[in-house]
Amino acid sequence: MKLRSVFNLVAKKASYAAGTPWTFLGAVTIVVIWALSGPVFKFNDTWQLVINTGTTIITFLMVFLIQHSQNADTAAIQIKLDELIRVTAEANNELLDLEEMDEERLEEIRRTYEEMARKANQTLQKRREGG
Repeated sequence: MKLRSVFNLVAKKASYAAGTPWTFLGAVTIVVIWALSGPVFKFNDTWQLVINTGTTIITFLMVFLIQHSQNADTAAIQIKLDELIRVTAEANNELLDLEEMDEERLEEIRRTYEEMARKANQTLQKRREGG
């Protein structure tokens, strides 16, 4: 099995597991046990270092898992949107490659759609007013 496939599998399972109530409960339990053990260790530097090191390592690793999941979700959504644009008869096919455009062109397109939305709102308002 390729490294990419293994990472993808591990990342999906870890991301899923990290989002469960049981994982949250486990994390809260660890923090409570750590806090309650403070008096036993006289709140010394090693006691503080244990929680600081553990949370830092977990946070560091989770950043990569979250980014991987975000990349995969974004790519899937983008493909779905591209397909919807492709099959819509009067769609602007230029939008199929929107994520690759420079900021100036994106701003032009955004202004165009804002103007379309403004006109649609005006039309809707006129209909509501009976005119």
